[in-house]
Order: sequence, then C-alpha cells, then structure tokens
Amino acid sequence: MPHSKDPRAHTALSQRGRSASSGPGLAVNPPVVRLSTVVFDSLESLREAEVRTAGPERSLTYGANGNPTAFALQDLISELEGAHGTCLYPTGLAAVAQMFQSFLRPGDHVLLTESVYGPVRRLANTMLKAFDIQFDFYAADGSDVESMIKTNTRMIYAEVPGSLTFEMCDLPALAQLCKAKSMLLAVDNSWGSGVLYKPLELGADISLMALTKYMAGHSDVMMGSVSTLQTHWHTLKTMNTAVGNTVSPDDAYLVLRGARSLAARMAMHERHAMQVAQWLQDQPEVARVLYPALPSDPGHALWKRDFHGCNGLLSFEFKTADRQVLDRFTGALTLFGIGYSWGGFESLVTEVEQHGPDRGMGPMLRLQVGLESPDDLIADLQNGFAAG
Repeated sequence: MPHSKDPRAHTALSQRGRSASSGPGLAVNPPVVRLSTVVFDSLESLREAEVRTAGPERSLTYGANGNPTAFALQDLISELEGAHGTCLYPTGLAAVAQMFQSFLRPGDHVLLTESVYGPVRRLANTMLKAFDIQFDFYAADGSDVESMIKTNTRMIYAEVPGSLTFEMCDLPALAQLCKAKSMLLAVDNSWGSGVLYKPLELGADISLMALTKYMAGHSDVMMGSVSTLQTHWHTLKTMNTAVGNTVSPDDAYLVLRGARSLAARMAMHERHAMQVAQWLQDQPEVARVLYPALPSDPGHALWKRDFHGCNGLLSFEFKTADRQVLDRFTGALTLFGIGYSWGGFESLVTEVEQHGPDRGMGPMLRLQVGLESPDDLIADLQNGFAAG
C-alpha cells in the first residue's frame, strides 16, 4: 500500500466550502443562491465590484460571473488541489477546452499524452486545429516526450494515470522538464479527484478535474474544474470572465454535497476494486489485470510513490483474440451497467478502445467497481465468463 491517506484532505472535505453558511445560527451547508441580477447600494459600490471582477479577485456582480454557492465549491476545490484559485465549468470536457483557450494561442504547440481521454483527442482534432494550435501525442509513460518538444511548444498535457489502461508517468520529472523549457504542465486529475493525487504539489502548473466523477459521486450532475497557481490565476480567471462561463448553483450544491462523503466512498471503492482485481487475476480467461494498486501493474512503483490510495477503476484483458467475447460477456451481466463515465455509486462496464499505435492488446473491458457487495459483483462477473 502507498503512504497513509492524506488527513488534510479528509478534514477539508468536511470543513471547507462552507463560507456562505458561516456564523451563529446558520445552516451547516451553504444555501443554494439562484441569481442573475445583483443590486448594489450605490453606483460607487457597483463600480468597485466591477473592478474586482475584471481583475484577479472574485466578486458578486452578475449571475454570469458566479454565485455564492459556486464560490463555496471553488474554495473547497482550491483547498484540495493546493491551488490559488479554481474556475468551474459545465462539464469536464468544457474545462479542458477553456483551459486550452486560456493558455494557448495560434502558432503554439502542445504535447498530449497518447492515453488521453477520447473526447479530448476529438477536441484537439477540431478546436485546436481550427485555431491553428499544433499538437502531437507522446507515449503515456512520458518516455519520448523530451524528444518531441519543439521551439514553439507551450504546454504538456498529462493524464495521470490514463483513464483506460492506467499508464503512469513520472510527474515530478515532467515538471522539471517543463520548468527548464519554460513550458506549462497541465494535468487531468479526475482519477485522483483531489484526494488521491496532488499534481500541483508535484510540480504541475494546472490541475483539471471532471467533478462529474468521484467528487459529485452520484451520477446526477455534470461539472468540471480548472485549478492553478497564483502565477497563472489571472490568465485563467480573465478568460473565464470574458466568455461568460458559469455553473448552476443547484449543480454546485450537488457537487458540494457529494464531496462531503468523498473520502469514505473512495476508501470503499478501493477495497471493493482490489478484491475484484485480485479475483480477476486468478481467472483462466484473463491475460492481465490493470489496477495501479496491484504489485503486477506496470505503474505500481510510481503509484506507490506519488499517490494517496486507489479508486474503483480497473481494466482487464482477455486471452482470446475474439472480440465478440466482449458482447457475450457484458450481455450476461446484471449488476454492471453498460455505459460511459465512472465515479458514481454504481458499477459500470465499458469496452476499452485502442487509440494510437497498435500495442497488440487483446479484447479489454474497463470496470468501475461501485459500492455494491464485492461478492455480488464477482458473482456477476462469473456469469460473464460463463457466457464468454
């Protein structure tokens, strides 16, 4: 197991993001504040608020510039990430797009990890191309990244670990390289969700999360976040204000509510996933199981060094080359729903699609191991193997 779980994160999940409800006789949770117009006592106070909004400060001026419920969530995320500030977006993908828009300009070059989330690959092939931003994909373990740097490389974008086959890269080493070359390092931290991994502490400049996943935890809300250091905060916040980006206070409240139980849920996901992963390793139909907490996982050493635990995501490869096994196997499952996303309370299964160079992988499935009894989940998987 890795070093002990971070107790600071556990306390922050309970205590931070409650500024809107502080004071004697007020509710434990911040209220849901719905607004478009904000009224002021005078023109002078309105002008002062506008000046703050136009700069690095946060101010309540108009609904498009934020609301107190969202501000409370921003404070919580910033505390977890060790960031100076956080902006919120309607989806995780929107967070990635706005981050690119904030820090990249026409003629710039960005290096993206080969294991990148599929929609981000699509984003690169559409938005980045349309804005004349060049990009290339580097090996998920970072082994070839230095050789791919160009004179106009502005950013390296990492996903640690990869969300399908969980490749690890040495983030502190990558951060040193970026600093030496005056490049930005942006990291998708959805897997770690603010409690298992700390990209900014390890040297990254920008950390992104799909709050839709473990942070919200109940498969009923979409949201993303971008957190950064003081050096880059004004750039991020200025673009966020310029495009009128905001999130619903109702959605912000749901994410705040989900966050309060994140540490407890994550520990349960980890226990259940480890039991399932160990069982899968013993099945004759399985070629390999990918789960960073397993000593056999290729990224185990880096996980043990840099992470505070594991979550409920794992993938396993079949020995057979017959891809129809995926349809037969998943068709026999009753507890694992077939669908996208992860991080909710329920167990899910989806096909692992291979992108980039052929790595000779056999048919592979990714499991989101939920909060159900692991014994029941294993029995469900046994039905899948029987049908395969």
